[in-house]
Amino acid sequence: MKVRTRSSAIIGTICLVASLTLATASADEPVAPRQAAEVTLKQVATAQNPIAGAAGPGGTVWIAERAGTVRVLGAQGLGRPVLDISDETTTDGERGLLGIAFDKKFAHFYISYTDLEGTSTVDEFKVRYGKIQPNTRRTVITQTQPYSNHNGGDIKFGPDGYLYIALGDGGSGGDPHGNGQNLDTLLGKMLRIDPRGGVPYAIPSDNPFVNDPNAKDEIWAYGLRNPWRFSFDSGTGDLLIGDVGQSEWEEIDWAPADSEGGENYGWASMEGNHPFRGGTEPANHVPPVFEYDRSGLGCSVTGGYVYRGDAIPDLKGQYLFSDYCDGTVRALRMENGKVTGESDLGVNGGQIISFVQDGDGELYLLDIAGKVSRIDPA
Repeated sequence: MKVRTRSSAIIGTICLVASLTLATASADEPVAPRQAAEVTLKQVATAQNPIAGAAGPGGTVWIAERAGTVRVLGAQGLGRPVLDISDETTTDGERGLLGIAFDKKFAHFYISYTDLEGTSTVDEFKVRYGKIQPNTRRTVITQTQPYSNHNGGDIKFGPDGYLYIALGDGGSGGDPHGNGQNLDTLLGKMLRIDPRGGVPYAIPSDNPFVNDPNAKDEIWAYGLRNPWRFSFDSGTGDLLIGDVGQSEWEEIDWAPADSEGGENYGWASMEGNHPFRGGTEPANHVPPVFEYDRSGLGCSVTGGYVYRGDAIPDLKGQYLFSDYCDGTVRALRMENGKVTGESDLGVNGGQIISFVQDGDGELYLLDIAGKVSRIDPA
């Protein structure tokens, strides 16, 4: 695929805590709960504010701690840090080390963090024999942040081999700068870049706005408030995003694997399916596939993964997610981008800040208070 290089380094990162509870409502109408798969949570490690994770080389699982360390999960728990940038970041507001990712060949390792000035930054390291090569570090992209919240920060490689980066709207409340609907900023967006195709990166030629002089070429989708964890279904390639709401509605957004990008998820004109503060629904608004209100204990959606492991056959093909304040693990059954069923799996992971998928499709939960747990069959 042809790419056009870009020498500006401008990004951002993804979210932390926000809004809602798990009183279920689908994007169109409520769906009846169904018999849930029987699962249990097995604590496999304790960490210092674990916040993100990734499947690593040799079947390993790598865990990022918010203050700036990365450790590898083994049979005896987490090993000593294999990377430490704790003197380069801060944990005020929603800042810190927020995301990690490997490319498909485990040849490069990427970190997403906010630096001491609060600038969202994605750096790259070469990996050799499963180990980070510190002297190969380089900065891929940066994005200044006007506030200390809604940084986003999740990063993942898509099935197409490109790096996707989720950035919040810049923070404060109510999107005061109108970033969500403004295509001339990277804030409030999902980005798609080729980190190895240029210096410091290249832009895929089929990104949706490459020929639009009024839009940033890096943008893949927009209208996001604080996308807190996104994933690609390893079975279908579909994209799912947990986007944190302002004060009333939490949402999960979906795009099919054959999407050409350009989706407008509505913020800040919309919060879920609902006009926000008298806003008008954009004509190209892509509504969420699922939303829930804040009438219960929920306050901030934590997006997860479609389960593709073998340990829990009854769970296969279902999308798991949670809420930072509620902690209940829930599952959605979906067909062609429509929710057909929703269930409570009957386990609570605490302050769930992230899900992690290993190389076999099994899922782990990260409790920001310290627990690292695996979802096992009951």
